[in-house]
Amino acid sequence: MATTTRKVKDKTYQTFLLRRNYRDGGKVKHETVGNISHLPPHIIELIRRSLRGETMSPVDKLFEIRRSLPHGHVAAVLGTIRQTALEEMLASRPSAERTLVTAMIAERIINPESKLAMARRFAKETAASSLGELLGIEDSDEDDLYSAMDWLYERKEGIETKLARKHLEEGALVLYDGSSSHYTGSSCPLARFGKDAGKTGFPQINYGLLCNKDGCPVAVEVVDGNIGDAKALGRQLDKLRNRFNLRRVIIVGDRGSITDARIDEEIKPAQGVDWITALRAPAIKELAAQGLIQPTFFDERDMAEIKSPDFPGERLIVCRNPFLAEERTRKRQELLKATERDLEKVATATRRTRKRLKGKAEIGVAVGKVINHYKMAKHFKLTIAEDSFSYERKEQEIAAEAALDGIYVIRTSVEASVLGGEDVVGRYKDLALVERAFRCLKTVDLHVRPIYHWRKERVVAHIFLCMLAYYVEWHMRRALAPLLFDDEDKEYARKLRTSVVAPAVRSPRAEEKDNTRRTPQGYPVHSFQTLLQDLATIAKNRVNPCGQGKAEFFMLTKPTPLQKRVFELLKTPLSL
Repeated sequence: MATTTRKVKDKTYQTFLLRRNYRDGGKVKHETVGNISHLPPHIIELIRRSLRGETMSPVDKLFEIRRSLPHGHVAAVLGTIRQTALEEMLASRPSAERTLVTAMIAERIINPESKLAMARRFAKETAASSLGELLGIEDSDEDDLYSAMDWLYERKEGIETKLARKHLEEGALVLYDGSSSHYTGSSCPLARFGKDAGKTGFPQINYGLLCNKDGCPVAVEVVDGNIGDAKALGRQLDKLRNRFNLRRVIIVGDRGSITDARIDEEIKPAQGVDWITALRAPAIKELAAQGLIQPTFFDERDMAEIKSPDFPGERLIVCRNPFLAEERTRKRQELLKATERDLEKVATATRRTRKRLKGKAEIGVAVGKVINHYKMAKHFKLTIAEDSFSYERKEQEIAAEAALDGIYVIRTSVEASVLGGEDVVGRYKDLALVERAFRCLKTVDLHVRPIYHWRKERVVAHIFLCMLAYYVEWHMRRALAPLLFDDEDKEYARKLRTSVVAPAVRSPRAEEKDNTRRTPQGYPVHSFQTLLQDLATIAKNRVNPCGQGKAEFFMLTKPTPLQKRVFELLKTPLSL
């Protein structure tokens, strides 16, 4: 126990703190676990004597734990929110709305759910963690949360601008990709049937994500479900140029986002905007047909830079991934053999004596089932007659396609003096960082679906809220990489690759973590979610000295060495 004394004018004030001393790396450190200054003096004296080791009454006769709430994961998430100054980016001044939005961001990471379920987890009687108590929102209901979402929607543009100011600079490289989530309701005007609707049978909502070169999210654009990634690109360019006030920027997007039409109609007219994207398969075939892609390119290296009159003022970087080439060749041969096997069954059926298959229509149906199943029609010449059927491979077409196995072409307007060929390829491959963000948003951690809202503004606010939650998680993952399966030494891993075209490799340190399931310090390695679950075992306990009525104080569960390390890496205190 520590006692501090201070004098204010003619009065003397004493503070009584419960402190824990421990050694870390040879240094003695102190941690405050509770403030008991408000307790009666005789209770404080009893606590002091018990801490000295004096024989006292049984602990269960002296203290009573009235309630324990999971706290460690809350402290980690809230601490990161404050470390990143996200609250200040939401609004410069504290307000009830800012607090509720902060709570919803934190809860999205801790336990993603509906706003109704969130309100119950915040409430005093039904609290599932210390979050509601820490933020003083125990009396809030779902209507308060909806109002806070409306407040967030109105501030969305300003918040994105602050994020861009913090994470983007003039001449910045920006990663862009789009995704969609199906909508199970029927009232939202954003929900439309788009290209992915056939997978679910439901209308969808599309959204595009802007990230900096490291994958940190900066802005999200929510559009109608029938608006493709390419058409949504123009809105993102408008953000970069006019709202974020970036005169020079390099935008990186896949072939579905940065198309010929978007380049000609939107990117080129925007002075100062360069791009990195990739060519579609038909364009690659055309380059090969023109003799601009030669097999000899790859005799000594796996990439080569070419020019084409079809792409004036642009650089084309032809890459060949031998591992991808081998995989595509293997898969094609398997599909060809499977198609031939089933086509032969149809041919046999036209020759048998009993229940013979005949008639162009009937034979065509049987052949169509095979071809549609394996999607190999382009590789076979099919001859269907009234009473017979034959087939043969199109060997020349198959050979032409095989020659392009593993080949892809990166297209860019960036000058070689700004980015070399390998750098261009590497930046295009960094789109995997955005894909990782979508995995976290949609399935792994944050579960953007189901979307319970029907008003357009609420749906946009919901998706923006999920993006802000990923912003916090992104920072947490970076800080906690030594304890996660994530590779904390990516720069060294890049140096181990023989080429930027070759598949990514993990650093020796990451490989060791994978194999041993332990860090070099002996801590168990976690996924992000299991680490949060581990932190949740640190409880905030409401303690009442027996017989003292309302004289209560709080104590935290003693953290394990692993849990202590988490808060050291996050640079945030356990007691908020």
